Amino acid sequence: MKHLIIGNGIAGINAAQAIRNGDAEAEIVMVSDERFPPYSRPMISQVLDGSQPHEKLPLYSEDIYKVLQVRPVLGARVTDLDVDNRSVRLADDTRIDFDRLLIASGADARKLQAGGLDLENIFYMRTEAHVRRQLAGIADAKQGLVLGGGLVGFKAAYGLLKRGLKVTMLITSGYPLSMQVDEVAGRIIMNELLAHGLTVKVGVSVTGFEGNGRVARAVLDNGEPLPCDLVIIGKGVRPSLDFIPRDRIDVDLGIVVDDFLQSSVPGIYAAGDAAESIDIARQVRWVNAIWPEAAAQGRVAGQNMAGRRVRYPGSLSRNVMRVYDLDVMTVGYANPGKDEGLRLVSTGGENQGYYRRLVFRDEILVGAVLINEIEQGGVIRALIENRTPVQVPGKVLMSPSFNFSKLLK
Repeated sequence: MKHLIIGNGIAGINAAQAIRNGDAEAEIVMVSDERFPPYSRPMISQVLDGSQPHEKLPLYSEDIYKVLQVRPVLGARVTDLDVDNRSVRLADDTRIDFDRLLIASGADARKLQAGGLDLENIFYMRTEAHVRRQLAGIADAKQGLVLGGGLVGFKAAYGLLKRGLKVTMLITSGYPLSMQVDEVAGRIIMNELLAHGLTVKVGVSVTGFEGNGRVARAVLDNGEPLPCDLVIIGKGVRPSLDFIPRDRIDVDLGIVVDDFLQSSVPGIYAAGDAAESIDIARQVRWVNAIWPEAAAQGRVAGQNMAGRRVRYPGSLSRNVMRVYDLDVMTVGYANPGKDEGLRLVSTGGENQGYYRRLVFRDEILVGAVLINEIEQGGVIRALIENRTPVQVPGKVLMSPSFNFSKLLK
């Protein structure tokens, strides 16, 4: 049996481990467009802010491929998938055949449409190579510009601030992390960043960059020039699926998979940022592009590829971060917008030193935003994952002394 894995991230390497554990004799080939060994992608923001050295990024020793008896094909991007002939083509026209395939190709940074992107010191923030080049550019930079107010943009701005740069963040919404948190939480987070030197401009975008070889300023859509000598583009990501024949494999945002992470084509699986599975909180298909779900999906996909029958329970969005003096946690369907089928209860606020908002569909807790006092966050996550009915009045739930663990019994 020949297994081909596209991607050497956490989903791909976990799949390889699961296949090898289930089949000592199987042939495993792993293709990746990165040459760097498997590494902790979430840690690149910590490398940027200086809390971790670049040398800490690798997850395993250099002989991981040898240990797993995997043949690595590195620095090679897949450009075509031939479903009928069970093979892929690489950019150099090499072909690799397979019996079973895992697509764990991850995601690519969303590209910005603007002039002057070829100037030096303009970066995306997605890979080890990106952060390595950013660190070199920071050495003589003074004015940073971050485009995007999501998680990627937020972590980039935080990192540059910690490195001592003056930083401006441009976002189209009214506050950072608008996809993860509601407006009250967003204002609390933004006020904390503003207090530590961040400048935020909302409702504007960049049309181009100017400079003599190296970026010197951005031009905004209102005509305003904005001085900057380092730019990080953090406008989110999209699953890396350009090579997928969409007339043969069902694709929405990600590759649509069943409960066993198999695509619409038998023997072809997907995991990580490339896969679209059931979201536990939303109860619809969703791409939750987060590290722990990629790791879990890789393990389950590998087990199924090796011949076991292992069901994947679904994914759940969650993030925990430290923003100077704030602890911030989001879980599940945390910021549903104007979904009329949901009930929201909240307590705390901008002047309270903490904030908690819970999101319910009928009696089922489906999402939560916690700022400070997040000690019960793990229990709240368990309630969402288990879809445990909650029949306690909202006023009682919002009491700071309420013990959520009682609801799990």
